Amino acid sequence: MSDRLLVLVRHGQSDWNLKNLFTGWKDPDLTEQGIAEAKDAGRKLKAQDLSFDVAFTSDLTRAQHTLTLMLEEIGQTGLPTTRNLALNERDYGDLSGLNKDDARKKWGEDQVLIWRRSYDVPPPGGESLKDTLARTLPYYVQEILPGVLRGQRTLIAAHGNSLRALIMVLEKLTPEQILKRELATGAPVVYRLNADSTVASKVDLAG
Repeated sequence: MSDRLLVLVRHGQSDWNLKNLFTGWKDPDLTEQGIAEAKDAGRKLKAQDLSFDVAFTSDLTRAQHTLTLMLEEIGQTGLPTTRNLALNERDYGDLSGLNKDDARKKWGEDQVLIWRRSYDVPPPGGESLKDTLARTLPYYVQEILPGVLRGQRTLIAAHGNSLRALIMVLEKLTPEQILKRELATGAPVVYRLNADSTVASKVDLAG
């Protein structure tokens, strides 16, 4: 019986995470802490004796760098890898590159909170979580899930919001529930799926 293994990992801390900036589709790299988090994620996967057949990542450096570091730790540097902007972070539009405190001063704390924490209200020129799901989910269903169901052990290194879109579907969460779900940087979430694509088991390797 095939494993139907799917592992999701949010990238390690980026330079802009550290500076408290809205990042979105901007492309800063990992900080020293982020590099350490990515390596630690790889070590956690190795400690679980997990190996992979394919990997997917976004079009952004911080996710790609995280994947590279994890694969080095588990000894799979040549793993076939697909990069696609469908897995990119949510696009924060006009907020991208702004300090979160400055954004609150400009638009007001309540409005910024709505943009950050509502399901379907996008920031100016950007995407809501609902928009991100509309971009990420079809790619998952068409390009990733069929391989997992065939027994391809799959690793995805991506972003807080694109991964939350997948988690919402995998765990059958409501819009309200997914808004409360936080994903730690560099913390693998290990799913094994049933033949009908529902979740058979989940192990969170955070901490």
